[in-house]
Amino acid sequence: MIELDKIFNEDCLDGMKRIPDGSVDLIATDPPYKLTGRGSSGTMSGYWATQIAQKGKVFEHNDIDIDEYLSEFYRVLKADAHCYIMCNNLNLPHFFDVISKSKFHFVKLLAWDKVRAICGRYYMGQIEHIFMLRKGKDKPINDCGMSDLLSIPLQRDKDVNGNNIHDSQKPTKLFQVLVSMSSYNGGIVLDPFMGSGSRRRWRVTQMTRITRITRIFEHEQHIW
Repeated sequence: MIELDKIFNEDCLDGMKRIPDGSVDLIATDPPYKLTGRGSSGTMSGYWATQIAQKGKVFEHNDIDIDEYLSEFYRVLKADAHCYIMCNNLNLPHFFDVISKSKFHFVKLLAWDKVRAICGRYYMGQIEHIFMLRKGKDKPINDCGMSDLLSIPLQRDKDVNGNNIHDSQKPTKLFQVLVSMSSYNGGIVLDPFMGSGSRRRWRVTQMTRITRITRIFEHEQHIW
């Protein structure tokens, strides 16, 4: 078993191999996934303006597919437990296809409302999706009155120079909701993708134990 309450700077596919079967109470994560290539027309007004983003990526080293990690998610998760995986519009068909062929049960597709819209070529984008899966028997969330539309403002933390520390940062509060709905005090939560570290910052004031394994090189200069 890997050490709890610790961040590991390594490939998550390697790190998860050290996690015993059925030892994690919840998985909540935001994996790197393909974006819609923006080209170079300049219509994004600086958003996703880098050359690599124009090709449909946020970072150079984020070539990992849900096919590569979903079976490991299932293996390490305890029975009758939940798994949350974030996804955008572009990847919905592929994610649905892979999940339908896995051992997971699809529960619901949640929507994260960013509260403000982001410019796009067709409709301005304001939501991202969260797959809610379960392993084993049906298990209700801790507050059945919670809506499947999570309206939480977009979060953009800055470095000392005023630049975004992560171009696809998710709000700390968003994962606070997911963890509080499907975990309990002292439960073990796995987040295999480091990102900006927003989920880790929330952990500082909570009882839920969390282990994080970053996808190596995903955003190396900002690993906590």
